[in-house]
Amino acid sequence: MNPAEIQAIKNRFGIIGTSPGLNHAINVAVQVAATDLTVLITGESGSGKESFSKIIHSLSSRKHGPFIAINCGAIPEGTIDSELFGHEKGAFTGALDSRKGYFETTNTGTIFLDEVGEMPLGTQARLLRVLENGEYIRVGSSKVLKTNVRVVAATNVNLLDAVNNGKFREDLYYRLNTVPIYVPPLRDREEDILLLFRKFTNDFSERYRTKPVRLDSEARALLMQYAFPGNIRQLKNIAEQITILETDKELPISRETLNNYLNPVQPAGRKALITLRSGEDPAGSSFSERELLYKVLFDMRRDMTELKKLVRNVLENEKYGGEILKDHQELFSSLNTAEPATHSHTPTLEPARLLSPVPSRTVDLDRYSDERSEIEDVMHVTAEEESLSLEDKEKEMIIKALRKNNNKRKYAASALGISERTLYRKIKQYDIEE
Repeated sequence: MNPAEIQAIKNRFGIIGTSPGLNHAINVAVQVAATDLTVLITGESGSGKESFSKIIHSLSSRKHGPFIAINCGAIPEGTIDSELFGHEKGAFTGALDSRKGYFETTNTGTIFLDEVGEMPLGTQARLLRVLENGEYIRVGSSKVLKTNVRVVAATNVNLLDAVNNGKFREDLYYRLNTVPIYVPPLRDREEDILLLFRKFTNDFSERYRTKPVRLDSEARALLMQYAFPGNIRQLKNIAEQITILETDKELPISRETLNNYLNPVQPAGRKALITLRSGEDPAGSSFSERELLYKVLFDMRRDMTELKKLVRNVLENEKYGGEILKDHQELFSSLNTAEPATHSHTPTLEPARLLSPVPSRTVDLDRYSDERSEIEDVMHVTAEEESLSLEDKEKEMIIKALRKNNNKRKYAASALGISERTLYRKIKQYDIEE
């Protein structure tokens, strides 16, 4: 197609941009529209994949037939078969009447299956049969029905990876991917960003009856450098926010003002786990995954020290706790020189609740910025500390209590400070022989 024909298609379907990748995708869509081939449109979320399905339908011989767009990821797994292929009366609870599915109602037309990668495997098998033979069966029926529907599918995930992970049928992938169309993300269409932004701000200024927004040179450069993970949808939202919230339209929007919309301030009270230094490259950040792991382990070490103190306090106040402390002197001796707990007081725990998980705490990386040497020590924890298990200690306490009381559960439970019913459950849980 020549540039004039491509521009005519853009004007008709409201597509803005001049990037080569966008022009190529439009060219493929126009060429395949005259056929009945199945098309798979790939691209990131918000890149405008649905517009290409409309191009294909509107320029095809089915343009006078019905067109319907279905988001496969938005339909619950239990009802998607009924939505697509219909069901018979009484096929499942709530099926009070027979119902036609989308493949029946769009006969002779086009059905656009968006987010096809989210389709359940059972539904994928049904779809494959439609693509190969034009046949399907309603839920709760044994009668084979025919349909003449063109399928255009779209996805924002890598279907080949989904095939390798067993989440998508390989035969269906190759059946859908007869003609692939790739819609480039906005970050690869740098020359289109300002065109789209100007179009959106003009539209919103007309809608809200305000003056159009203007950007200074630095703000325009910043906008073109931004990655736009949400693609066109995100750019449109930013344009609308600026149009509404920036009341002073006399001066152009500065780089600093625009940056507030590109990188919104986090709500108060919510602390980021990782904060890059000014001008630091994320790929080379000192806060690598390995260092983050060090910091998490360091915090876990503090929690383990506190937990050991709680266990010691409980054992010192129990009838048989002294014996256990003597047997495990080495384990608890480190508490004399251990770092102080972060809590100002030590709460009392019941023995039966020793297995309750320790509440998780937010990891504040700034707090440990000068403690790298201590963090490294965590990687060399002794085997004895690693093998510490509260379940083993609780089981040992129960066994000793039973032996001391000649396997009489009532007295053993009283000595442990728990109910006889709880003791019975623990005996079953740990498979303790009486």
